[in-house]
Amino acid sequence: MVGVASFFICSVGMARAQEVTLSMHQFLPAQANVPKLILDVWADNVEEASGGRIKIDRYPSMQLGGRPPELMDQAIDGVADIIWTVVGYTPGRYPRTEVFELPFMMTNARAMSSAYWHMFEKHMKDTEFKDVHVLGTWVHGPGMIHVKKEVKSPSDMQGLKIRGGSRTVNNLLEKMGATPVGMPVPAVPEGLSKGVIDGTTIPWEVTSALKIPELVENHTEFEGNALYVLTFVLAMNKDRYSAMPTDLQK
Repeated sequence: MVGVASFFICSVGMARAQEVTLSMHQFLPAQANVPKLILDVWADNVEEASGGRIKIDRYPSMQLGGRPPELMDQAIDGVADIIWTVVGYTPGRYPRTEVFELPFMMTNARAMSSAYWHMFEKHMKDTEFKDVHVLGTWVHGPGMIHVKKEVKSPSDMQGLKIRGGSRTVNNLLEKMGATPVGMPVPAVPEGLSKGVIDGTTIPWEVTSALKIPELVENHTEFEGNALYVLTFVLAMNKDRYSAMPTDLQK
C-alpha cells in the first residue's frame, strides 16, 4: 500500500508539473540577444512563477517550419502557442504600429515601448490584434545601417541595395536614394555574402548573432533621434490562452 500510495503521489505530482506545456516559436538563433536576454528570461520566470505547472518549449530559428512573415498566422492557427516577431513582416496588416517606425520619432526605446503598449491597449487590442492574445509589445534600440561601402550622407546611399525590415523603413531607404529589398533578418547573412544586398538596417543588438561585422566593414550610427525602429510583438494563440486555468493566465 505504501508503494502504491507513493506511486500515486508521484504520479499526481508529475501530472501537476506538466499541467500546461507551451511552444514558443521565433526567427532568431537561440544565442541572439533577444532570445537569450528577453524571451528565455521571460519564459524561465513564467515557469518559476507557476510552480512548475507551466513549461515553455523554445523553438528558435523557425524550427517549427515556415518563414518569419508567417509567425502571426502560426499563432492564430495554433501551429505555435506563442510567437515573437517583427510586426512589419506583414506590411499593412497592423497599420497603427507603423507610427512608431517613422523616422526620427524615437529618442528612448523604453519610453517608446511604453507608448506602444499603451496605444495597443487603447486602440489595437480589439482591432488589429483581436485574433491573438498579446503578451508584450516593444521596439528595438536605435536603428543603424550596415553597408559594405562607407556611408556618411544620404548621397552615399545612391543605388545601394539595402535590406529594410518593414515597408516604413523601405520607404525611408527609397527616399534616401537606395534600392530597398524586403527580407526577413535571418536571410541577411546569405544575402550579404552572395551580393544580393549591399547592406542592411538592423540595430546593434542583432549584429553579432548574424555575424554582420564579419560581412561588412561600415556601420553607420545617427546622432539624436533614431533614424528608424521596428516594432515587436509577443503573441499567444487565443484558444490556448483561454483554455489555461484562470490562475495561470495571470
